Amino acid sequence: MNKKPLKTIIVGGGHRSLTYAALSEIESNKMEIVGVADPNEVRRNSIAERFGIPKEKCFSTAEELAGVPKFADAVINGTMDHIHVETTIPLLKAGYDVLLEKPFSVNEKEARNLVDAAEKYGRKVMVCFVLRYAPFYKKIKELILSGEIGDIISIQTCEYVSYHHMSTSHVRGKWNNSDKCHSSMLLAKCCHDIDIMMWLMSETKPALVSSFGCNKQFRIENAPEKSGTKCLVDCPLVDECLYSAKRLYIDHPDRWSFYVWDRLEHLENPTIEDKVELLKTSPYGICAYKCDNNVVDHQTVSVLFENGATGTHNMVGGTSSGTRTIHITGTKGVIKGDFEKATFTLSKIDPRPGCEHEDTVFDLKIDNDTHGGGDLDLVRDFVAYARGEKPSISCTSISDSLSGHLVVFLADKSRENSGIPEKVTF
Repeated sequence: MNKKPLKTIIVGGGHRSLTYAALSEIESNKMEIVGVADPNEVRRNSIAERFGIPKEKCFSTAEELAGVPKFADAVINGTMDHIHVETTIPLLKAGYDVLLEKPFSVNEKEARNLVDAAEKYGRKVMVCFVLRYAPFYKKIKELILSGEIGDIISIQTCEYVSYHHMSTSHVRGKWNNSDKCHSSMLLAKCCHDIDIMMWLMSETKPALVSSFGCNKQFRIENAPEKSGTKCLVDCPLVDECLYSAKRLYIDHPDRWSFYVWDRLEHLENPTIEDKVELLKTSPYGICAYKCDNNVVDHQTVSVLFENGATGTHNMVGGTSSGTRTIHITGTKGVIKGDFEKATFTLSKIDPRPGCEHEDTVFDLKIDNDTHGGGDLDLVRDFVAYARGEKPSISCTSISDSLSGHLVVFLADKSRENSGIPEKVTF
């Protein structure tokens, strides 16, 4: 069995790719970064310097990379959602296994094409549903597999997207307009949650999907009276508006730095003055109520499974704090918890005299890692998967990931058609 470091190429040098590639610096016996493909020359050169990549192993596009003789084992594909399929298929054909950022496609046709391509070329594709690796969700999965709550009757998940996250990513940022990013809010933000539901319900398949939702808050008619169009240019409410770019990004310059200050990458140490000037022309400086966003700010998804169980997912954007919650009811007990706090309670039916239920609290807080402690475990599992070793229960192969994507696509179709249920076909 091959125990050498997995020689890996970064395709799309964004925040997520670099997070995964960090394993090569932490555990060099598992992964070695040997190439990069990114159209941004500054970013490409920065990655090459960080990982010691020679110039001849640096490329502008995935297609350019796929056109040279294979020189690595695998690729981390962190490109934008809508080009995941078109960048991955040439790499599969060239002989690379792929760790692919979620969602792996933005429509059903492309999703099925990629599943077919992975099978055709005999390559391994693992999708970055990192929440499966968070100790919080992994422990819940283990309890379900061990029969602690019996057969699942109902599963309810919720994601509350904080006001500053909502504004940055889905009102002003990269995922604010489905015509540009080709992803709905549900696909870009909640495919994690739908995947968790499908994973926990893996004993059965989804059969019907229905959904409702709209953009209720971030509309021009809700803009504060006398507000301007650009926070730091013409708005008298810049010091008091909840969504003031000054309050969100100047007062908190590091919180969303990778997205908001991307145009300052050429500066080694940009100043606050540099950032103020950027916000005067940047999309992140536009009034949150007057952007070109067209994605929903809240949505509810209902799923009927083949075995009669039901699932619901609620996404609400613009909340005071961001978190995910879960409530699973089984024939023998209940699991309910808060992902942000990394705690959940297992409550089992207890019919003994004087008793009603027996509760056990699990505290799974992990520090110094994002996504509840799952990022690096996901990459370790990909290395094992690519090497041909037995992957963990969290592993998301391309075929295993299909059901969650189908539910998202059909939920959005249902939402656009007044909630009419859509049948899931595999």
